[in-house]
Amino acid sequence: EVLLEESGGGSVQAGGSLRLSCRGYKYDYSSNFMGWFRQAPGMEREGVATIDVAGGTTYYAESVKGRFTISQDNAKKTVFLQMNNLKPEDAAMYYCAGAQVVAPIMRGDWYGLDSWGNGTLVTISS
Repeated sequence: EVLLEESGGGSVQAGGSLRLSCRGYKYDYSSNFMGWFRQAPGMEREGVATIDVAGGTTYYAESVKGRFTISQDNAKKTVFLQMNNLKPEDAAMYYCAGAQVVAPIMRGDWYGLDSWGNGTLVTISS
């Protein structure tokens, strides 16, 4: 169910940075985990990062470790994805999602998600 709203996407040069935000339309945040996955045209969905809402533990795809940081502001009911040193292969539609466990977010598995957004587009110019 679409309950989340992403923002912050845009066009940036390789090596640049973007900060994505995700907030809930109807905040219940009953999900144990919040995170991001992405999908480029013609490609499979790829999990990017996930955060344990209660404990703050984070999980990252190998392809973004050291460059992306997921964080949350529970008071504002918002999840963030700071993306630094962006590469052309990072270009994709980025989706925010919530789930009871990590795996559905890191697989971009719609059926395992509690909530998701319509996505925000990130384009990278080299």
